[in-house]
Amino acid sequence: MPHSAHEKKRVLTRVRRIKGQADALERALEAGVDCGTVLQQIAAIRGAVNGLMSEVLEAHVREEFGQAARSDAQREARVVELTSLVRSYLK
Repeated sequence: MPHSAHEKKRVLTRVRRIKGQADALERALEAGVDCGTVLQQIAAIRGAVNGLMSEVLEAHVREEFGQAARSDAQREARVVELTSLVRSYLK
């Protein structure tokens, strides 16, 4: 989760934009819009979600991994956490 007020505002703006895109997609599907247009909207939403994920992941990495680990166990736990985050992001 972004911790600064500026980062939080940017993330919330992205979420609201995604919500608007999803609402537009729902309206397009209800209206029976052409498949090509629907696919473009879905691709735009996917890109927006990927951008959001990237921004939150970057903030998390900076916040959690920017300081030195206090012990080998903490370092190992951080490596496991970061590896898990990257794996889930790349799916």
